[in-house]
Amino acid sequence: MLNYIIGKVVMQESNYIVVENNKIGYTVYVANPFSFELNSEVQVYLYNQVKEDEYTLYGFKNLDERNLFLKLIDVKGLGPKIAMPMLATGSIVGIIDAIDRENVLYLTKFPKVGEKLARQIILDLKGKLASKDTITATGGFDELVSVLESLGYKNTEIKKVIPKVNASLDIENQVKEALRLMLK
Repeated sequence: MLNYIIGKVVMQESNYIVVENNKIGYTVYVANPFSFELNSEVQVYLYNQVKEDEYTLYGFKNLDERNLFLKLIDVKGLGPKIAMPMLATGSIVGIIDAIDRENVLYLTKFPKVGEKLARQIILDLKGKLASKDTITATGGFDELVSVLESLGYKNTEIKKVIPKVNASLDIENQVKEALRLMLK
């Protein structure tokens, strides 16, 4: 699986950008193409969807956005074509808050999300997403948070350790430092 791409944004359309890397242009579907500056170098986190007759790349500005997307597409009846507009029209924190508060009205404002799908989203995801405090408090630690979550640590544990980790370290040393702090 592709994790991310670093390249130059050479084209923007209504629902995708083209990222050039090593003289190859990759079409990457994103929530808001115009949030990427044309002709600038970017790092885009990826999700690649492979079907019988298509290979599609979906791109995200950060790991929090990708993680929410991955959780959303796990909901029955909600695929990438519904999840991307949700990310485009709502903030990550707002979506998580709506799910945790069971705010069906907020969720049904998104294209193609009716009351039944909104209730399914709440049923499947309530309490299973990163807290809005973790997302806003971890700004530059997206990758570290993702690694710690994959190791099975809870958001409450991660939230306590993140402020103590040296942001200038590379990711490998950030993980080592966070694990050392977790074991104290």
